[in-house]
Amino acid sequence: MPLLELATLSIRTGTAAAAVQGIERYTNQYKSSGKLAGVWTAEIGGLNRILVLRSFDACDELFSERARTIESGDYFGASDELVDCTLETWSPYPFVKPQLAGAFGAFYEVRIYGIKPTGMRPTLAAWEAAIPARIKLSPIIVAAYALDGATPRMLHVCPYADLSERMRVRGEAVSSGTWPPKGGPDWLTVMQATICTPAKFSPLR
Repeated sequence: MPLLELATLSIRTGTAAAAVQGIERYTNQYKSSGKLAGVWTAEIGGLNRILVLRSFDACDELFSERARTIESGDYFGASDELVDCTLETWSPYPFVKPQLAGAFGAFYEVRIYGIKPTGMRPTLAAWEAAIPARIKLSPIIVAAYALDGATPRMLHVCPYADLSERMRVRGEAVSSGTWPPKGGPDWLTVMQATICTPAKFSPLR
């Protein structure tokens, strides 16, 4: 499976359009630097943020590109709009193949969970048991755990046609006992969700 990089670009208020245009130019210029999967603007959650998801076939490729970005100071063509930027590396769950292109919905939920120390193995076991039933309700196109940073974390990306569908799916999953995974929440520390809309050029849209 590929390695994933999630970049979170915090931008100045009122600069989202310029930042997205810069990201489009940047990704066209550096097509060989990883494979672009998603570009989303945050609409609900932490605002003034743009999320960029890329995949890399090898660790060396990912870190070579990251070093180039940091050394050049050119963060996705949006440096003039930036307030802050985080770059995180993620490994897909072995039992969930990432879907990194396609038209899935007008809204994407990017959810990050903090995991207790030593909790990753039981968390993955709980999610592996529950995901087959959950994805019958709607797709989970990315499920991964962090390989860097101080805190163990996992990432889910779920698309929805609209926010009503999100509420319906989540309500049905809870009422049926499908979700959350049995025993899974015992290992969680924090949960952060961002509702995003895809850029027109985003492979995931």
